[in-house]
Amino acid sequence: MNKKNTSKTPYRERFRRCNLEYTNERLWEQSYLKARCKELHLEEEYMKYKIRLMISSLTVFVPMLIILIVALQVIIWSFTEYNKYIYINAIFDLGSLILVTGLLSINFFEGFINRHRWVLTFTSTLSAYVVVLGDIAFNTYYYYKSAWPLNTLYDVFVLCMIYMFLPIPSSKAAALLAISVSLTYVIYFIHFMAFNEHNVAKYVHGLDIVSIDFFHYLGFNMMGIFFRIMNDTMVRSSFLDRYQFITEEIWLRQARRQESLLLDSILPPQIAKPIQKSIKEKIMRPDNDFYHLGTSRKAENFMSIQIHNDVSILYADLVNYTQLTTTLPVEKLVKVLHDLYARFDLAAVSFKVQRIKFLGDCYYCVAGLGEADPDHATMAVSLGISMIANIKEVSVNRSLNIGMRIGVHSGTLFAGVIGEAKLQYDIWGTDVNIASRLEATGSPGYVHVSGRTLSSLNAAEYRIYPGTEAAQKDPVLQKHPMSTYLLAVIPSRDSDNIMSVVEGVPNLDLQTVGSNRKSQILKPDSLSDEMREEFRKMPVGGLKFQFPWSRRERNVKIEKVERDLGLYCVAFKDKSVEWNYLHQPDYIFKYSVALGWGIGCCLIYIQSVNNSDLFYTGVFIDIMAFFVLTFLLFICWYKKVCWWHSGQNELRSYGKLSCAIFNLFEKIQHSFVLRLTVYMIIIVCYYLVLSLILMSCEKDQYELDIIESKLYNYDMDPFTCFHPWAYTNMMALILGMSYTFARIPFALKTFIGCIEAVAFVLVVCFQYAFIFEHSVTTSPYLKAEIAHSCRVCMMLITMYAKERQTEFNTKMNYKLNLDLQKKQKSADVTNQSIIILLNNILPSHVVEVYLSSIARHELYYENYRMVSVMFAMLTNFQMDLPSLRVLNDIITAFDRLLSAYKQYYVVEKIKVVGCTYMAACGLDFSLIENIDSNSNFGSTSLSSELEQVRSRLESSIRERNHDEVAFIMATFALDLMRVLSVCNKAYAGKPFDRALSTGEIRIGISTGQIMAGVVGASQPHYDIWGNPVNMASRMESTGLSGHIQVTKETAQTLEEFDVMCYYRGLTFVKGRGEIPTYFVGIDKDLKFMSKKIDRASENPSDLKPDLDGS
Repeated sequence: MNKKNTSKTPYRERFRRCNLEYTNERLWEQSYLKARCKELHLEEEYMKYKIRLMISSLTVFVPMLIILIVALQVIIWSFTEYNKYIYINAIFDLGSLILVTGLLSINFFEGFINRHRWVLTFTSTLSAYVVVLGDIAFNTYYYYKSAWPLNTLYDVFVLCMIYMFLPIPSSKAAALLAISVSLTYVIYFIHFMAFNEHNVAKYVHGLDIVSIDFFHYLGFNMMGIFFRIMNDTMVRSSFLDRYQFITEEIWLRQARRQESLLLDSILPPQIAKPIQKSIKEKIMRPDNDFYHLGTSRKAENFMSIQIHNDVSILYADLVNYTQLTTTLPVEKLVKVLHDLYARFDLAAVSFKVQRIKFLGDCYYCVAGLGEADPDHATMAVSLGISMIANIKEVSVNRSLNIGMRIGVHSGTLFAGVIGEAKLQYDIWGTDVNIASRLEATGSPGYVHVSGRTLSSLNAAEYRIYPGTEAAQKDPVLQKHPMSTYLLAVIPSRDSDNIMSVVEGVPNLDLQTVGSNRKSQILKPDSLSDEMREEFRKMPVGGLKFQFPWSRRERNVKIEKVERDLGLYCVAFKDKSVEWNYLHQPDYIFKYSVALGWGIGCCLIYIQSVNNSDLFYTGVFIDIMAFFVLTFLLFICWYKKVCWWHSGQNELRSYGKLSCAIFNLFEKIQHSFVLRLTVYMIIIVCYYLVLSLILMSCEKDQYELDIIESKLYNYDMDPFTCFHPWAYTNMMALILGMSYTFARIPFALKTFIGCIEAVAFVLVVCFQYAFIFEHSVTTSPYLKAEIAHSCRVCMMLITMYAKERQTEFNTKMNYKLNLDLQKKQKSADVTNQSIIILLNNILPSHVVEVYLSSIARHELYYENYRMVSVMFAMLTNFQMDLPSLRVLNDIITAFDRLLSAYKQYYVVEKIKVVGCTYMAACGLDFSLIENIDSNSNFGSTSLSSELEQVRSRLESSIRERNHDEVAFIMATFALDLMRVLSVCNKAYAGKPFDRALSTGEIRIGISTGQIMAGVVGASQPHYDIWGNPVNMASRMESTGLSGHIQVTKETAQTLEEFDVMCYYRGLTFVKGRGEIPTYFVGIDKDLKFMSKKIDRASENPSDLKPDLDGS
């Protein structure tokens, strides 16, 4: 339950000048709601829903009409002294019932009615006049036959029937019909009642009675018009709210579908679901959960690892790739890789092989991973053959000297996700290492397989050659003695089939995050169809009965909400929901007050005419009631009048008094207690006025006059006491008004209505029985007091039936919208989780571009002039489950370190491959171009190192070409070594194999121009390419554990930042030959060595690293 704002506005603030804020009220103006529906092209859908509501009202009205007429006949039979006239009454009533039911039943054919909407008004008009003419014809029959003047029975009921139940789409048409009915009854009354010689002696008295009747019908018409307009306003508002929430629900479903699609394209569902749940749980936490280096965690690091026992692993590596990085422009190199990887991805889809990831020129995947596949070895080898064919085609088309080495091994592996940043699916295990070594020791143009893989193949389909000598000498393969073989496809066999499958793959519709994400999610055609279906399911209330010719589908959602509502008073069973519903602001409250004022004026006039000789107390009560009602009207309408007067200008300033009135009215609108108080004040005013009729009546004198008039046979003055039917009509007006206010508990309104009816019956049948007994009745020989009671009871039942349906629909829409609002919040969480997932796959600056501008299977790339690349290899790790747990903890600690490198040049994690952590600095220069002396860095290491060099670099740093990225990258690498040292110390005290706590790190860094982007046809994967990437990898592979090896260019840059670098010597690098390499100077405390310290040291040799790795 929402907590209210308890802060109070200061006294002086409440009464200073203010502007008129009419935004919320304007949203409830009928003109605005109609314009909004037209703007959203919802008018037609709204009319369909309105027709369904009207048809639903008929399901309430027709049974109610049957019950009322049957009940009236029972009452007439029970309380009529002579039964000879009952049959005529029954014929008229039952005839009207049959005709009305027959006419209105046409409207239950919804399809026909939507095509011919004029039928609604036509059948409603006929039905209304059937009841009116039947009522008048019955009275006319007895007037001319027996000179028996009767009062009408159904005049009030017909007006309620027209405004509340009949399916008349236009409020104007309903008002015209009701006014014509009222005039018909007034004409009847004038002709047969007011001026007949048996009823009234004086013309002036007849005129007074006509005016009473006129104001009686005026009050009911005002109430009916108010009901139509306010009902249309509330239904339109609920309809628009429903539209908004349905739109959010559709977005939620589409967003979830896209989220699932994106996740499934990167991670298997069994891995993705726990990650998705974890991300959403973190979003829903009230406070962000930050972890810092050295702090203990209460929960274990997240890790999702699964064991797969029967799979085939394929490793593929481009031959001459290092030469390509030095000879081809970076842009052309990336386009070649995209062409190859897109082909490989499409072929992998065809052969049901799941690509894991690629690392530069290395591409590896697994067959039989997602679903068990007995032919996983065949599929992996077939994919390898197709990859060889594809690379030959690309090589010829682009005139490149490239080839492909492929290794395939079958066995067991661990697959899953480790770390908590840039989550990527990966595989580990001994068999994975074997597959990697099979590729490394293979021969270009062949698929190098193990004996285990070959045993699962149909050897007759391949050319089989012995394995390479390099495989026999490889130390990893020697630990697992096996025979290896080189496979090539037999051209006359199934190679054509394999290639035909691959050629057909580009036509596959691989769904990835496309060019315009929002347009894909919200397609106008599909949206409108789904929206129409949701509108069709909106609740309409009414009785649930089914015609033989119709078919009603169950709506489980609505049925569930229906069970949450009470049967009789439709209150929410959940008290908190009912409380929140009642405490909503009531922005149409001023219209209820205006109607209350109008009804009050009618009541005061009717009472004044009835009591021509008012005593002073009566005059005072009338004036007081009028003043109170007018004061409430002024308070509630002053703001709207100011809004009209200002030309709808909210910027106009108002004085203290106006502001006080505005504030008072806003409090009434927003306060349930104040609205209830105003409601009760209006009802009390009505009863004060009504009580004057009874107080001014001299009951004893009236009884004496009646006796004398009968004894001496003369016509008595009918206004000696009061007009009984005027009192009854006033009571019916008050009863109707008691149900009119919205946001008042329906149970309270029903209770007040029942109390009013019971009090009326007591007055009519007991306290003033003699007066009512001598009034005009509605049926021959029916006791007049019964006729009076029937009218009020009919009014009570009619108002209860209609208001219950209205309350039911309003609360159903409120609850459904409340549920949809919760889903909207869930949608926001889902959208956030999508962004977080994308940021855990792509760098943050690429996410928005990737969501909005990349077309399917298109290459996205960007050039960077200066980027520092780091490869960090964790050594001494066995690929078993306990070691993976340790590896996950270390990688997670590395990932958390990234948060300290977000305020300067951002360090982006690129990927983790096996035990190798790859990162880059300088991929986003949008935040800041130069070192800011006021920057507050989150990393203690980074800030302290910068302080050492900032003073010397402030004058010259602007002339540099972002060389500081190398320094940031080296600082991050140093922090990785510190993190690993902390982890090793932490694991040294754990009660398990100490081998788990002896992990070491080998780091290589290189700096220069690179290209970054997303390549491939599936599984969006952000990677970087260029000579610095290749050289950083070689710096790591040729380096030593516990050291950071860098190229000559990077070493020179670091020395400019006062970081000492030691010349190691010439190191052989594959594809480049022997090149000079350097180690970054790091002391025993894992801090950078300064060039100053080196020059001041008397024994510099003590500071040099152990190049032997001892």
